Amino acid sequence: MEHLKNNSFILKSAIFATGFAGIVAEYVLSTLATYFIGNSVFQWTMIVSLMLFCMGLGSRFSKRFTKHLIRNFLLLELALSLIVAFSSVLVYTLAAVSSYYDVVIYFLSMLVGLLIGLEIPLVVRINKEYEDLKTNISSILEKDYYGSLLGGVFFAFIGLPILGLTYTPFILGFINFFVACLVFYRFKGKMIKTQLKSMLAMISIVLITLIMGMSFTDTIITWGEQKKYKDKIVYSTQSKYQKIVLTEWKNEHWLYLNGNLQFCSIDEEMYHEPLVHPIMQLHPNPQKILILGGGDGCAVRELLKYPSVDKIDMVDLDPNMTELGKNNPILIGINEGSMNSDKLNIYNKDAYVHLEQDNQSFYDVIIIDLPDPRSVELGRLYSHEFYTLCKRKLRPHGLIITQSGSPYFATKAFRCIDLTMQSAGFTTVPMHNQIISMGEWGWIIGTKNKDVSKEKFKQKLRNLQFSSVSTKWINKEAMLLITSFGKNDFFNIGTNKVEVNKIQNPVLYQYYLKGNWDLY
Repeated sequence: MEHLKNNSFILKSAIFATGFAGIVAEYVLSTLATYFIGNSVFQWTMIVSLMLFCMGLGSRFSKRFTKHLIRNFLLLELALSLIVAFSSVLVYTLAAVSSYYDVVIYFLSMLVGLLIGLEIPLVVRINKEYEDLKTNISSILEKDYYGSLLGGVFFAFIGLPILGLTYTPFILGFINFFVACLVFYRFKGKMIKTQLKSMLAMISIVLITLIMGMSFTDTIITWGEQKKYKDKIVYSTQSKYQKIVLTEWKNEHWLYLNGNLQFCSIDEEMYHEPLVHPIMQLHPNPQKILILGGGDGCAVRELLKYPSVDKIDMVDLDPNMTELGKNNPILIGINEGSMNSDKLNIYNKDAYVHLEQDNQSFYDVIIIDLPDPRSVELGRLYSHEFYTLCKRKLRPHGLIITQSGSPYFATKAFRCIDLTMQSAGFTTVPMHNQIISMGEWGWIIGTKNKDVSKEKFKQKLRNLQFSSVSTKWINKEAMLLITSFGKNDFFNIGTNKVEVNKIQNPVLYQYYLKGNWDLY
């Protein structure tokens, strides 16, 4: 009787482990899809849904297995160990040499789901020898769900932020492999001699393959990632929130987040000076400044040129990014050590949550330097509700500016941000500049002062002189250019066709994704 209980325990442990590995494999593929394809909500939704659908198909097909259940289960585990272990390597390699990596990601997701769907019914049928029907089914599914929970916790706190997409898949592969070894050792008495020999051979081959793959995975993924960028990668890390990459050409550097260019050292002043100096010059005495995003430190560098500034609060979600800005020699050279200023306080929090929770701090100027609104979660940081929170944090006559993507490549998104800020009570003026490395880019600047009309506000911007501050690019002539857009109907997109972006009506990310990015 004890022997039967032990067999059942081994089977349940196997399902627990495979439930753990299976869900993490889908999270890995979802993250890869987000990194390579974009639109995180869509990718996670589709990949997890496809996995569950294919699990159903696998369960349906499992009834075709009528004998050799132990051997078939072992084959499934060995197959899963190889598929999940080499998922990242395969995707990075294909991304380097072809454009079909998106198809492969979805195919792997479906294949993993199919195999998981096959193995659960097989284990139930094997375990029926040791438990009655109701206990058997409930206990097997219970262990699978528990394993999935632990897998989610593992991926969120260890897999992605510590092991990254390089080694997490191989950890999963070894989990499936050890499950196969454990079941083989425990149930080898139920297999015929020819099956034992062939299974031992396959286990040996899989073990050697996994060890070899794990030994070379970092080299392969680095090669695949390097192919994605035209310049030499000098720094790369996967944080809990994003992939951070620094590249180098001669003495110049490029910063990428999730594959999207943030700045180039050749012309970053053409982005950061319009972001900072117009708004600082407009305010008569800017003392307390809030920066949302901007973990690279370039905006802080420009702010520190103003003696009136006595406090800068930065809210950036990713501690890896702000630590990079503080400690990386390349970024220190670019931001001039600004991230180590005594005037700067860094809060590694979600910007929306920070604004909701902080009831004590109020600011003269708010500068928003966040990633483009290419997803629902990022669109929340460009919403009516978000800008309303910003307005509450501003002192009387306070000013706000946000980077707003491209007015030409994502025209509707740009207009949407402008309208959304207006809906929160700001008088706004759009600005734009041709940045060599990024193309045409834009900002929306707003004032809390209701007594200032749009035209008067624009004229104030055009009259700025910048004689009191050291700049490399921006001057009075530049202000005339960046506040001019030509005729309003050039792109034939009236503001009446664009809706305000709200949390319950997140239209902005759709405008952004449907922009003219094929021309970018």
